[in-house]
Amino acid sequence: MGHWPTGRMLSAVARRIEREWNAHLDAWQLNHASLPVLFLLSRAPLSQRELARASGVTEQTMSRIVARLERSGYVERRPHERDRRRHEVVLTPPGRTVLAEAGDPAAAEALSVRGLSPNQVEQLRDLLATMLAAHPRDTDDDELGPPPAPPARSQVGP
Repeated sequence: MGHWPTGRMLSAVARRIEREWNAHLDAWQLNHASLPVLFLLSRAPLSQRELARASGVTEQTMSRIVARLERSGYVERRPHERDRRRHEVVLTPPGRTVLAEAGDPAAAEALSVRGLSPNQVEQLRDLLATMLAAHPRDTDDDELGPPPAPPARSQVGP
């Protein structure tokens, strides 16, 4: 792997972590695509279009994610309060419960940084922040706000 280009190594690590994260989330019938939707809905009900834009996916993809969450009982589609032609997606009480359980940032952080020392984690976070700044998104899909804050650095480590 030492001869792999940096991008390939980043991609390989991301895919491996994503597979492990999906295996973890499967206990709640969730995956890496559906959990962020629950986080977004924990702030306020949103339309499917707003969810798609905030998640950086197509409306068709979001429709499948919402349908899966709806079958699990974690969200409901309801008529909009002021505009009955529109629908909004609402987090249900079971959805809030599963978000608290499955959305524990400590579990995600532990899985993501396994094998690294606290110093290496800090260096990695700094490097990733620099890389993210150098590769801005080409859409305004951050308009609904940033993702939940990461755990404090004292909680980070193998």
